[in-house]
Amino acid sequence: MGNKKTMKKSIIGVIIFVVVIAAMAVLYNVFKPGTAEGSKHIVAEVVLGDGTSKSFDINTDAEYLRQALEEKKLISGDETETGLFVKVVNGVTANDDKKEWWCFTKGGEAVNTGVDTTPIADGDHFEITLTTGY
Repeated sequence: MGNKKTMKKSIIGVIIFVVVIAAMAVLYNVFKPGTAEGSKHIVAEVVLGDGTSKSFDINTDAEYLRQALEEKKLISGDETETGLFVKVVNGVTANDDKKEWWCFTKGGEAVNTGVDTTPIADGDHFEITLTTGY
């Protein structure tokens, strides 16, 4: 008798887990950032570790940040299973030994997507900052 109750609880637990995962997938698809088609103008500001910066005006038809930055030959890096891991921006390489990495923000706010999946819209301003420390 106790074994049937345990089995029933396990099955119910698995069903609830599957339903929650499915609901999360639907919510992500409904609320994910959309892309804008057509010509747009964005600014990419590269900020180095010493605080100096240089802005790049980019006119593009790209829908995602990676394509726009690659059109200007501003970024390169390593391909990973989740997309491009940016190591070089405007010829400056982040030094792993110094725990340096490139931080992407948009209008001063953290970008929670990779360059491959960050949508762009006309008038966007992105900051790419060489950051030290993990």
